[in-house]
Amino acid sequence: MTDDAVPDLPTSADLRASDADRERVAEVLRDALAEGRLDMAEFEERLEETYKARTYGELAPITRDLPVAGVVPPPVVSLRKESSQDGGWAGRMVGGDGSSSWAVAVMSGFQRKGRWTVPRRLTCVALMGGGEIDLREADFSAAEVEINCVAIMGGVQIVVPPGVEVVVRGVGVMGGFDQEESGVPGDPGGPRVVVTGFAFWGGVGVERKKTRAARQQEKRDRRAARRELRSAFRDEVHEAHRRGLESRRDLLHDHGRRRDRQREERRDRWEGRGRHFED
Repeated sequence: MTDDAVPDLPTSADLRASDADRERVAEVLRDALAEGRLDMAEFEERLEETYKARTYGELAPITRDLPVAGVVPPPVVSLRKESSQDGGWAGRMVGGDGSSSWAVAVMSGFQRKGRWTVPRRLTCVALMGGGEIDLREADFSAAEVEINCVAIMGGVQIVVPPGVEVVVRGVGVMGGFDQEESGVPGDPGGPRVVVTGFAFWGGVGVERKKTRAARQQEKRDRRAARRELRSAFRDEVHEAHRRGLESRRDLLHDHGRRRDRQREERRDRWEGRGRHFED
């Protein structure tokens, strides 16, 4: 279902106002009275209208000629889902018609990358030229999109992020379509990209790559893991050194006690011999 097929939706002026909305308007009126912008009669008249208002459309005119708006109407409810920045696939299924349904390169090149919306069907033509379709940061107008590539003595490179299912159905004559990523399962709720078209003395490649931000995050995570590993290793070395020192100290202590006992035994023997001679 498209936006045009939806029945008439209520505008922001038709939405019901809350008690908090009416109180905000009343506060603006009180400020206007204190500043001399309204006299007492106007203030009382507008205040009565404020508490009788039921919709935003009835509240808006009350403060329209005042420097501070009393109510900011809520956004109009839209059937088109806006892009989410949380990185989840649900937030990237935005609907609509897409950014562009054609990409043409005749002895030249084209590029679609960064933040853009993939239409339900994107047609790419590369005639003695080349193009790049990068879907790593793109939003999708539907859960399944088709990229139709026509490459004649040229080429088209399609880059998809992990989690996207790719199905390649193109035909090549003295050319080809890359099938390496075809059939790789996607994430639950992830989009499905169907690559179709025709390649004559040309080619259409499909590769799976992570975004630069994801790669940089992985590098940071690896560095953090290495730091933790080195820190744990140092702690283990220090602990082993401490245990070694304690063990050496215990050995020295035991050796000292044995030596003291030997001295006492020798002294006792000498004293015993002396008593024997005296007898």
